[in-house]
Amino acid sequence: MTTSPIASRLSPKLRRAFEGLGVGAAQFGNMGKVTPEQDCLAAVDTAWELGLRFYDTAPHYGLGLSEQRLGKALKGRSPDDYVISTKVGRLLEPNPAPQGSDEANGFHVADDLTRRRDYTAEGVRQSLEASLARLDMASVDILWIHDPEEPTDRFEEALAGAVPELERLREQGRIAAWGVGSKDAGMLKRFVDQARPDLIMLAGRYTLLEQEQTGLMSACLERQVGVVAVGAFNSGLLARDEPPADAWYEYGQAPEAVLERARELAAVARAHGVSLPAAALAFPWRHPAVVNVMAGMRSPEQVKRNHALASCDIPEAFWNELQARGLLKENT
Repeated sequence: MTTSPIASRLSPKLRRAFEGLGVGAAQFGNMGKVTPEQDCLAAVDTAWELGLRFYDTAPHYGLGLSEQRLGKALKGRSPDDYVISTKVGRLLEPNPAPQGSDEANGFHVADDLTRRRDYTAEGVRQSLEASLARLDMASVDILWIHDPEEPTDRFEEALAGAVPELERLREQGRIAAWGVGSKDAGMLKRFVDQARPDLIMLAGRYTLLEQEQTGLMSACLERQVGVVAVGAFNSGLLARDEPPADAWYEYGQAPEAVLERARELAAVARAHGVSLPAAALAFPWRHPAVVNVMAGMRSPEQVKRNHALASCDIPEAFWNELQARGLLKENT
């Protein structure tokens, strides 16, 4: 892990928390499968014991279940000792036509609630208050504008409404920082170019497998916008030393070309005695705009594994060979 020069712009509390691997809590909302609450609570206990202090959630994750569980897991710990972030852009409301399950959106929970997109200033205020109630907390440290690109482009609405409100919340000291979270590098670059976010959360687009080519990372470095890199395993494709034939990528079966590239990465890793998952977690830290790398964790075992992987040393010769083979383009 390295310390980004951008980190100096952040508060001491954020800098300290960002030094370790970030803990993503989407799985606390039963993403992909049911996760027992006790596993979530134990995962946070284990992360805490290992010194991890940055936790991220969202209303979207399990229709508020992730926020509820994360708040319960952190109960009794001093807010001075950890950083928590959540998101705005999806308000949760009673579902007028429940079907019994939210599995269509990826979460194994009852669909008594539904999501309504809202990127206005009032939407930010409502979302924050509802999140604080679910978390049972007085405040959060970071608010992210969540997925403003889907299912339709909400950039202008967010720029006119959410952005000024988030700036006010930061100026009032109610949050320490705000940012935008998305897997769409082009959308994130629009915010970096036209607003002044403190941070962006980039999902799956700056990884060992693929490096976005929109100029986003260079723009973040130039404008001193910190990058929190998530999705380093690209939907699990890089989570094992040999990508399996049935590996997923972007919520579906990995295309053959993507699978072949992952296998090439695995072959180079083997030649250098490198763990492919460890290299995947290490890669984003190499960019000077990256202030944190975050991984989703749903159990103590996953926390321990990811922490161990993040502690591995990766030889420079490995990165050099990837670049020589055209498998890596850094500092885009």
